[in-house]
Amino acid sequence: MPVFSFLLFVVITSFTPGPNNIMAMALANKHGLKKSIVFCLGVGIGFFVITLLCSLFNIALTKVMPIIERPLTIVGVGYMLYLAYKILTSKDSDNENTVSTNNLLLIGMLLQFVNPKGILFAITVVATFILPYHSSYLSYFLFSLFLGMVGMMSTYSWGLFGSAFQKLLLQYRRQFNIVMAILLVYSAFSILVN
Repeated sequence: MPVFSFLLFVVITSFTPGPNNIMAMALANKHGLKKSIVFCLGVGIGFFVITLLCSLFNIALTKVMPIIERPLTIVGVGYMLYLAYKILTSKDSDNENTVSTNNLLLIGMLLQFVNPKGILFAITVVATFILPYHSSYLSYFLFSLFLGMVGMMSTYSWGLFGSAFQKLLLQYRRQFNIVMAILLVYSAFSILVN
């Protein structure tokens, strides 16, 4: 397996803006890094499951993908637009204690099942870098675990950024929310264009 190409692809794809990273930054900015860590853990778990499923069912997914690609894209874009709306309409006076850490874990996990960027990334990395070089279930499990941890690290780094600049961003919360919503809308429409 071309390890450098694999790692380069994984890092670039994981750390670029997308629904996971933008949500982590917005959550950390609004609720602090501690609560956003639960979301990041949910992203990692969800991405681990998605990657493992792609590894185990790659042949079936590639045959079915043309059929489910459009509905999956529409659901994913709709969910990202909903998230953009929620960020845009959030109020400064929202109580930090109203966010349940269990909900953030579940949101982070479920986001992976409607995140076209994540699903297409998982299918691509599995088909290109894992299945041609590895055939054991243990290797599928370990690669999926590794990719889940990378997903968690990328969202955590974006959450860390949101938390580090929390005081500055508090002064410009409305503008920040507008920019985050625009980035999510951009992510959604860039998926439709590709």
